[in-house]
Amino acid sequence: MNAESTAGERRRWAQYLVDERAEARVYRELAARRTGEERAILEALADAERRHESHWLQLLGGEPSTLPRPRVSTRMLAWMARHFGSIFVLALAQNAEARSPYDSDPHATSQMAADEKIHHEVVRGLAARGRRRLSGTFRAAVFGANDGLVSNLALVMGIGATGVAPQLVLFSGIAGLLAGALSMGAGEFVSVRSQRELLAATQPNDYADEVLSFLDLDANELALVFRTRGMPEEEALTAARAIIGDAQTAGPGALARGGVAGDAEDDVVGSAWGAALSSFLFFASGAIIPVLPWVFGLSGLAAVATALALVGVALLATGATVGLLSGGPPLKRALRQLAIGFGAAAVTYLLGLLFGVTVG
Repeated sequence: MNAESTAGERRRWAQYLVDERAEARVYRELAARRTGEERAILEALADAERRHESHWLQLLGGEPSTLPRPRVSTRMLAWMARHFGSIFVLALAQNAEARSPYDSDPHATSQMAADEKIHHEVVRGLAARGRRRLSGTFRAAVFGANDGLVSNLALVMGIGATGVAPQLVLFSGIAGLLAGALSMGAGEFVSVRSQRELLAATQPNDYADEVLSFLDLDANELALVFRTRGMPEEEALTAARAIIGDAQTAGPGALARGGVAGDAEDDVVGSAWGAALSSFLFFASGAIIPVLPWVFGLSGLAAVATALALVGVALLATGATVGLLSGGPPLKRALRQLAIGFGAAAVTYLLGLLFGVTVG
């Protein structure tokens, strides 16, 4: 133990010690759910946390007789890693690595502080892989739900403010739900299908393979094909000569195989039907929430207050989810989502009041 250390410093070192151990467990839990390169990367991160653990043990003079509990955020991360092992855990871990206190702690080495910054980038890279896999259908799902919440809340607030019968508010809400969900689903289907068709139109094919053997080895335009696919001029000329020279034995697909592969975007675009269905369902699931008070027979101020409370919770949840997955602060994103949704509802509610007074 460092003889000149204070009781406060030892408590802080002990906290660092248990947090490093907890973070190492998180990475090992995640590694157990993965294979190949991702597993090796997560195990290497766990080993790095153990190195940091050794540093605090050395300062403490060995294992303390009593240790504090890991921080709540770290314990929550460990619980999620054990039970889910999802992209959310990596997103939370990314935020945790970004908040490392080692930059300002004189007892942490500069190497440890540097390690934490690198860990943040490594975890962000792992999380980015998951985000790319989720981006197509998940984007449609989250933003479909948010659109349903905001648009139907604004609709029922505006209609309800005019003073019409509760049955009319309910009918308007259901009509808005169906119209919006069908529109969202159709729009997502057209968008994703069009994007896939555009990508397909840019992929190499074997259209000209059968004429390769007739080209002049020294005077031909095959190199231009490869240059349009992104090859440098010299590399394109070399590839063209090689393919023409081997045209008799290369077989079908020689030209299609040349150039730069362009199918990486396909995974990001996602399925047109999947995006359409999730957009429809999630818009509908969001849009039904503002209507629930009227479905269960409430009316007037009680229905309005209940709708605002239900939608507020849902907006906070969708905002926090987007914040987590984007690696940003979830609370800030949640409050922003809430402000946007309630702002739209306030505008239509005021317009409804004005319209109701005018008609009355």
